[in-house]
Amino acid sequence: MAAKCSVCFFSYGFYGLNKSNSNDDFDCRKKNLNLRLLLTPSRRLLPVSCKLQQRNLSSHYKRQQGKKPPFEWIRTRAKLRPNSDDESEHEHSVPNNGDMKHIVNHGKTFDEDVDTRVDVEHIGEESSSVSSASAVETNRDVELADEQMALKKALAINKEQLSVVQPEDLIGMIKTAERNILLLNQARVHALEDLHKILGEKETLQSEINSLEMRLAEADAQIKVASEEKVHTEQLEGQLEKLRNELFNRGGSGKSELELYENRNKMSNKEELLASDGHVHSLRKEVDSLRTENLALKDDIQELKSMLSNLKNSDERMVTLENERSFLESTMKELESKLSVSQQESSNISTLKVECKDLCEKVENLQCLLAKATKQAEQAFLVLQQNQDLRKKVDKLEESLEAANVFKVSSEKIEQYNELMQQKIKLLEERLQKSDQEIYSYVQLYQESIKEFQKTLNSLKEESKEGTLDEPVDDMPWEFWSRLLLTIDGWVLEKKLSHNDAVLLREMAWKRDRHICDAYVACKEKTEDEVISTFLRLISSELSPGLQIIHIAAEMAPVAKVGGLGDVVTGLGKALQKRGHLVQIILPKYDCMQYDRICDLRALDETLHSYFDGKLFQNKVWTGIVEGLPVYFIEPHHPNRFFWRGQYYGEQDDFKRFSFFSRAALELILQAGKKPDIIHCHDWQTAFVAPLFWDLYAPKGLNSARICFTCHNFEYQGTAPASELAFCGLDVHQLNRPDRMQDNSAHDRVNPIKGAIVFSNIVTTVSPTYAQEVQTAEGGRGLHSTLNFYSNKFLGIINGIDTESWNPATDMFLKVQYSANDLQGKEENKDSMRRLLGLSSADDRTPLVGCITRLVPQKGVHLIRHAIYWTLEMGGQFVLLGSSPVPHIQREFEDIANQFQNHEHIRLILKYDEALSRHIYAASDMFIIPSIFEPCGLTQMIAMRYGSVPVVRKTGGLNDSVFDVDDDTIPDQYRNGFTFMTADEQGLDGALERAFNLYKTNNQSWQQLVQKVMNIDFSWESSASQYVELYTRTVTRARASASHT
Repeated sequence: MAAKCSVCFFSYGFYGLNKSNSNDDFDCRKKNLNLRLLLTPSRRLLPVSCKLQQRNLSSHYKRQQGKKPPFEWIRTRAKLRPNSDDESEHEHSVPNNGDMKHIVNHGKTFDEDVDTRVDVEHIGEESSSVSSASAVETNRDVELADEQMALKKALAINKEQLSVVQPEDLIGMIKTAERNILLLNQARVHALEDLHKILGEKETLQSEINSLEMRLAEADAQIKVASEEKVHTEQLEGQLEKLRNELFNRGGSGKSELELYENRNKMSNKEELLASDGHVHSLRKEVDSLRTENLALKDDIQELKSMLSNLKNSDERMVTLENERSFLESTMKELESKLSVSQQESSNISTLKVECKDLCEKVENLQCLLAKATKQAEQAFLVLQQNQDLRKKVDKLEESLEAANVFKVSSEKIEQYNELMQQKIKLLEERLQKSDQEIYSYVQLYQESIKEFQKTLNSLKEESKEGTLDEPVDDMPWEFWSRLLLTIDGWVLEKKLSHNDAVLLREMAWKRDRHICDAYVACKEKTEDEVISTFLRLISSELSPGLQIIHIAAEMAPVAKVGGLGDVVTGLGKALQKRGHLVQIILPKYDCMQYDRICDLRALDETLHSYFDGKLFQNKVWTGIVEGLPVYFIEPHHPNRFFWRGQYYGEQDDFKRFSFFSRAALELILQAGKKPDIIHCHDWQTAFVAPLFWDLYAPKGLNSARICFTCHNFEYQGTAPASELAFCGLDVHQLNRPDRMQDNSAHDRVNPIKGAIVFSNIVTTVSPTYAQEVQTAEGGRGLHSTLNFYSNKFLGIINGIDTESWNPATDMFLKVQYSANDLQGKEENKDSMRRLLGLSSADDRTPLVGCITRLVPQKGVHLIRHAIYWTLEMGGQFVLLGSSPVPHIQREFEDIANQFQNHEHIRLILKYDEALSRHIYAASDMFIIPSIFEPCGLTQMIAMRYGSVPVVRKTGGLNDSVFDVDDDTIPDQYRNGFTFMTADEQGLDGALERAFNLYKTNNQSWQQLVQKVMNIDFSWESSASQYVELYTRTVTRARASASHT
C-alpha cells in the first residue's frame, strides 16, 4: 500500500483536511467558537462607564472559557496518516480550491460572529478569565509540541517507505504533497492576514491603555486638590476658634455687641460650614468613585498586558508553522529529485530491455538450430560406428568362410553349415545395406541442417546489411541534401530531366537514401551528363513517408528579416525538416538582402515567365541554401524594378509588388513540376496566393495542394482599391464581394487578409490568446466578423525560437559563453557591455533593464519612455536598442537619447544591431515588454533563453509565455516573470518595483529564477507538431475526398 502524505494545518480560519469537512462540522464549530485560534483578544475594550456597569454580568462568557478550544478540534482531525486503498485519491484527503474558499469564507464569518458577540457580551471577572486563558494557552502549547513531534515522525516513516515504493506511487504522493503545500501556503496567507489584524488590535489596545493612564493621572490630581481644600477648611475652623476665645476674654462692655456679632458670625459660619461640608462630601464621593474606577482600570490594564503576552506567544506559533512549511517544502524537493532520477533510470532500462530482448531471441534461435544440427551429427556418428562394427564382423565371417572352404569336408553337416552361413551372410549384407542407407540419410539430414544454419546466418547478415542501406543517412548535413534537391530542380527547369524522374529523385533525396548519397559523392568529379545518367539508374518506385511543404513568404531570417516573420519561416521550416518532411522556401530577391548568409547561390539557365498587368514578364530564378533549407529567389525583370528599392517594405506600390511575387511563385511551382501537399503563405504580402491558387492554378494541375495561411499581425492588412486586384489576373467583379475579398470597412477596397481567410484551408495566428483577442471588435481590426464566421478553421499556435541559434552556451557574439549551470559568464557579459556603452560599473548589484523593440505605438512607446525614468529613480540602469518608422516617435526618442548622452546609467541606441542585441540579452537582468497588444512576441523567449527575467503586460503571446512569480493560481514551476494588466504607468511601476525588490533583497531566489527561465523549452518542437497535425488532417481529408470522386 502506497503511503500518501497528508499535511496538518494550524492556522486561523482553517479547520482541517479530511472527510469530516462538512456542514455539520461547521455548525459544531460555530457553537464552540468563542476564543480565537491564534489567541486574539477575547473582548474589545469598552468605555470605562460601560465596564463599571457590567462587572458581574459575564457568566456566559466565563462558561465559554472552560470549553474545549477549536484548536483541539483541529488537532484530532488533521493527523498525518496513510490513506486506505478504498479511499478516493484526492477528494477525501485534500479539499479542492472551491472547498477551501468555502472553508476560509466560513471561518471569516465565524470571526465576525465572535467579534460581534464579544462586543456586546458583559465583560467581567477579569482575574478568572485571565487565568483561564493562560491555562488554555499552556495546554495548546503542549498539544502543538506533541503534534509537531508526530508530524516529524510521520514524515520520517514516509521517507523510509518512499525508498521502496514504485514510481507511480511516488507520482501520486508528490501530487498529494503538492496540493497539501498549496493549501498550506493558502493557510499561511490567512494566518498572516490575521496576524496583521491582531497587530492592529494590539495598537488599538495600547492607545486605550494610554488614555486610561491619562484619566488615572487626572483622577489623582483631583484627589490631591480635594485633600488640599480639606486642609484649608481645617485651618479656617482653627482660626474661628481663636476668634471666639479672644472675644470671650474681652468680656463686659461689649458683651451685647459681642453677642450680636457672634450671632451674626455664627450664622455666617454655619452657612459657610454647611457649604464647605457639602462640597467636601461631594468631593469624597467623587474620590471614592475615582478610586473604584482606578481599581477597575488597573484590573483592565493587567488583563490587557496578559493579552499582549498571548499575542507574543501567537507570533512564536507563526514561526513554528513557518518552520514546518519549510520542512515540508524540502521534503517535497527531495521527492521530486528522486522521482526524476527514477523516471530517467526506468526509461533507460526499458530501452535496454527491448534491445536485449531482441538480441536474446536471435541468439536463442541460433542456439536451437546449432543444438539440432549437433544432435543429428552425433546420431550419424553413432550409426557410422555401428556400421564399422558390422563390417568387422563380416570380415571375420569371410575369413572363417575361407578357412572352411580350405579345410571343408564332404559332409552334409558342413554343407548345411555352409548354406546357413551363406544365409547369415546375406542377412548381414541386407542389414549392412540398410545401415548404409540410414547413415546416408543421416548424413544428408546433417548436411541440410548445416545448409539451413548457413542460410539463416546469411539471411541475418543480409537483413543487417539491408537495414543499414535502408536507414537514412544521418551523418550528412542538411546543406548537402538541400544542395542535391536544388540541383535536381535546376535540371528540371533546364529541361535536362523529366518531371517524373525528378519526382523519384526528389523522394530519394528527401528520404536521405544512402544510394543517391553515395552516387552523388562518387560523381563529384564527373560531368553533369554523367551525374544525371548515374542518378537515373538509381530511380526506384518507393513512396515518400512525409509531406512536401512550400513556404511562400516576404521574409526569412537571417537573409531578409524585418520582424518576427523571418524567424518563424526559418525556425518552423527547420523543425519540419528535422521531422522528415520536404521543406522549400520561395522569397523575393531583394537587393538589400544579406547575401553573405546564403550558401551556393546560383542562377538557373532558364527564365520563368509570369503574367502581370496583361503581359508576360520574365523572372530570373536563383537557388541557394539558408540555414540548411533549400530556397528559391525570384528576381522580376519588370521595368519598375519591384525588389530593387533598398528596403523590404514601405513603398507606394507594395500591393503591386507582392501580388506580382505571389503569382510568380505559383508559376514557379507549376513549371518546376512540383506536387506539394501544403503551400504555406504568410501575412498580407503573400495572402494573394490563396485566391490565385483556387481561381487559376488548381485547374492547371496543382489541385493536390492545400493552402495554409498564417497572419502574424492583424494590424497590417494591405488594403487597396479594388481595381488594383486585376493586375495579377484576378477577377475584380467576382472577388470584390462581402463574402470574398471586399474590405469590411470600405466597399470600394479589397483586403488580401480577408481573401486568404476565405480561400485557405487552414488559417492560423501566432498565439492562442491573440486568436481570442482578434475575434473581438477591439482586437480584430475590422475582421472579427469574418474570423468568427470561419472559426472552425482558425486557431492560434504559439511560435517558438531557434534554440540552436539563440544559445548563450555557443553564441560567438558574446564575450563569454555561459549556461544555466554556470552564470558567472552572464556577470562578465554585463560588465563588458557596461564598458562598451560607457555605463557605470561601480556597483555590480545595480540591476540592468534591457529593451529591444521597434518603436511603434503597438509596443507601448509611452510606457517605454516612462520606464526609462522610473528605472533611474529606483536606482537601476536602462539600455534601449531599436528605431521607429514613425518620424515624430523617432525624433522624441532622439531627444531623450541626447538628454542622456553622457549619463552613467542610461543609454539609447536608436538602430538595429544584431550583435549588440545579443550582448543586451546576455547582459540585462530584466527585460521589459510593455506592449499594448502583442500577437506572439519572440523577445521575451529569447530574453529568458539568455537569463533575463521578463517584465511584460498580459496580452497576446506574452500572456501565453510569461507567468507572474507572485501569482498563487499558477503552479510554481511555470512562474517565470513579472506581469501587469493595465496599459498605464501604475501597472508598469508595480511590476518593475516588484522585480527590483526581489533582485535587491533576495539574491538566492533571483538566481534560482534566472536558472528556471533559462531551462524553459521554447523550441519549435511543440509548435511544429501542431502544424504537422493540421497539415496531415487537411491532406488526409483532401485525399479521401479525391478518392470518393
